[in-house]
Formats: sequence, C-alpha cells, structure tokens
Amino acid sequence: MSQTADIPQLKKIASQVRRDIVRMVHACQSGHPGGSLGCTDFFVALYFHILKHDPKFNMKAEGEDMFFLSNGHISPVWYSVLARSGYFDVKELATFRQLNSRLQGHPATHEHLPGIRIASGSLGQGLSVALGAAQAKKLAGDDRFVFVLMGDGELQEGQVWEAAMYAAHNKMDNVIASIDYNGQQIDGPVNKILSLLDLKAKWEAFGWEVIDSNGNNMDEIVKALEFAKTQAKKGKPVMNLMKTEMGFGVDYMVGSHKWHGVAPNDDELAKALAQLELTLGDY
Repeated sequence: MSQTADIPQLKKIASQVRRDIVRMVHACQSGHPGGSLGCTDFFVALYFHILKHDPKFNMKAEGEDMFFLSNGHISPVWYSVLARSGYFDVKELATFRQLNSRLQGHPATHEHLPGIRIASGSLGQGLSVALGAAQAKKLAGDDRFVFVLMGDGELQEGQVWEAAMYAAHNKMDNVIASIDYNGQQIDGPVNKILSLLDLKAKWEAFGWEVIDSNGNNMDEIVKALEFAKTQAKKGKPVMNLMKTEMGFGVDYMVGSHKWHGVAPNDDELAKALAQLELTLGDY
C-alpha cells in the first residue's frame, strides 16, 4: 500500500527518477525532459508520501486517492515514479516510446498499464476528468482525494475555466489540483505566447482555495501538499500554484523552453548523469 518515505529518502528517489528521465528520453531520442525534470519532486512527494494508493492497481480506486496527469507529455517522470513505487517492473522503462511498448509518449489505456486511468496529453482536459472522478467518489460515499496536475501553458484552453467554474459551483472540495507553473511552453515563455496574468487572483475569483508552493524543494512541496489536504473538505476545491523550473536538476536545461521536447545527445546525457546521484540503481 502507500509509502511514507522521509525527506532524505524522497530526495534520493528524486535523483534516481531524474536519471531515469534523461536516460529514457535519450535512448529513443524522443520525448519531453524539461517538464518531467521540473515536476520530479512533486511526483515523488505525491507517490511516496502523500497519496493513499496501491500498486496492485484497481481502476476504480475505491477507498484510495486518485491522480490524473493532464499535461501527459511529461510521461517520463510519471512512468519512472510508477515503476519505482511498484506498479510495474523498473526494467520496462527501457521500452519507452518503442514499438509495441506500454510506455507510449503520452499515457494511454489500451495496453492496460497499471497506474494509468485515462489517455492524456490532449491539453485542457485533465481537470474535467478529475472532477468527474471526484464527483463519483462523493456519490459513492468515498472520502478519499482526487489529485490532478496541469501545465501552465494549457491554462490557455477554455475547457479548464469551464471546469474551474463547475468545481466551485458544485463544491468539489475533494479535489486538489496543481499547476506546473514554470512559465514555459513549447513555443517560448508563457507570458510572450499568451499571458496568464495573475493566476492566483483568477483561481480565487473562480471560487477556489489557492496555495503557493515551491515545486523544486522537497521539504516545501511535501508541506504544501499536506497543507492542501487540510484545506480540502471545507466546501471549496483546492489549487496548488507550484512554481518550478523546467529542466530542474540538469544545469544546461534549467529554465529554457528549448528543452520542452528535445532529447539529449550522448555528450549531453553524460553531463546530465554526472549531476544526478545514482541512488536506487539504473534500470
């Protein structure tokens, strides 16, 4: 069942997950390392400390927490964390984006990969799906939480704001949403492509309880997610505005949209691995 690793353990797991990410994307010369690296601490905190979940995996998650990834292109970090927490063999990470692999570039369900409940990556849809699951839990008398992660660039999709209105109106207070607020999207800085202006004020105006967090500091993201749970079940959905840096952990990738969807070459992989501690063993 759920794991509750302490902060030093979580940091070690995060280092290994970052190694997995760069190796997976390098091996197939395809994928999205930047956002995956930036969200690693969040995923590790979630799966190894916060979520009540079972790697045996039941699609309905009765009596368990649920997680949905809306920005599905950062699948490398999710696959690594799922494998490292026991959902499937870590060796399967070597099949990422290969023909007939269950580990597709965007998470999919037709191969029944444990841990994946929806196909995702068509941006703007994840919050709506999470709200449907949260409403089902309420109807079933299940008091567990539904978590969802979105990218900041996908907030340019109108469906997100329809879902935001729906959640507040229907008092979906078992939902804890997070935004990977790194300020970067595929074509450049978010503020240059289509500015989101004051996100905190927007979500508050839409009726959400909003917290701020540092997604690249393990101590802080654990505290933020724990705090978010204390703010839930009070009549409002909860939004975690999580500041991150794209490419965090690999110095030449940090903060640049250029690493949104570009794979490192052999030399760049070696440089990245030299910065990331080997803690659990490479696959």
